[in-house]
Amino acid sequence: MALKIIDHGSKDYAEMVELRNQILRKPLGLTFTPEELAAEKKDILLGCYDDDILEACCILTETEPKTVRLRQMAVSSGLQGKGIGRVLMTFAENIARDHGYRRLTMHARKSAVGFYEKSGYRICSDEFTEVTIPHYVMEKEL
Repeated sequence: MALKIIDHGSKDYAEMVELRNQILRKPLGLTFTPEELAAEKKDILLGCYDDDILEACCILTETEPKTVRLRQMAVSSGLQGKGIGRVLMTFAENIARDHGYRRLTMHARKSAVGFYEKSGYRICSDEFTEVTIPHYVMEKEL
């Protein structure tokens, strides 16, 4: 398993967008806008690979000087529950620390709250709807 930072606009980035589309957007009947993708140029894009095949990805977006938000966490269908997400979360936290961030936040899908709680995140909001489904704000001090 290889973990790496992905360059915006690269072939790896195109694969990342496709994985996120298949796992996160298509099931909800949604797509990415060109503006959404262009805004990711300043984000930290992370991928988890096995034999050069992207299996999981996520994005880190700065929200405050010492706070970064985890977004678009996606693990390939059939590979969820096998520890890949946990490995990618640890990598994301380490990258965030390396970049000087002290807190990681996210808008977690209600269905994924248990996964994040096992990694030390806590709910810090009421339930809200985003992209048509229930979410919670979660956070962790790094």
